[in-house]
Amino acid sequence: MSEKKKLSVLVNGILNENPVLRLVLGTCPTLAVTTLATNGIGMGLAATFVLLCSNVVISALRKVIPEQVRIPCYITVIAGFVSIVQMLVKAFVPSLDAALGVYLPLIVVNCIILGRAEMFASKHTVLESALDGIGMGIGFTLTLTVMGSIREILGSGTWLAGLDGLLPFLPEGFALQILPKSVDPFTLMTSAPGGFFVFGVLMAAAAWLTGRKKAPKEERNS
Repeated sequence: MSEKKKLSVLVNGILNENPVLRLVLGTCPTLAVTTLATNGIGMGLAATFVLLCSNVVISALRKVIPEQVRIPCYITVIAGFVSIVQMLVKAFVPSLDAALGVYLPLIVVNCIILGRAEMFASKHTVLESALDGIGMGIGFTLTLTVMGSIREILGSGTWLAGLDGLLPFLPEGFALQILPKSVDPFTLMTSAPGGFFVFGVLMAAAAWLTGRKKAPKEERNS
């Protein structure tokens, strides 16, 4: 595989096929956990680990997994890695485990991970599948972090609250005060309607950006 193709597979999930903003997958955890930027980072990193590992294993076993039972096999592989992530988070980052709640084990049925296993890992080499998993994971993590940042700043006035749970060397109760305390935060942003609003704005921005990238190519071809 050429270097150009490797790069294309890696960056594809960041914008062109962003799993949340372009493929509209994984919207449930996206809307649920992004009240804080830190939650988005934690969920994104956990999903990236599962994406990478499951893509590699499924690609390596793609020729020996029977066609008739491929979906149960994929789910079994994904569930194994989700269990590993859940145990690690419970042991080392209990505050994040409490914040993510049921959405951490529900990574097992996340459409992004199962979709990449079915559409990509089962049809490509281990290296390509690993790059796809990393790229999709980065795209997912960036989306959750941006959504969480917007909702937290506007809805709470702070940014990266709870980061001390991920980075123990930070002081307890760490949070960057972005909006002055004299300004009342727009608390709607921390509720479900605020999540849908930010989600829609980011989807529109992603569509506009990808449209701008395609326009010059079409002009050159014409």
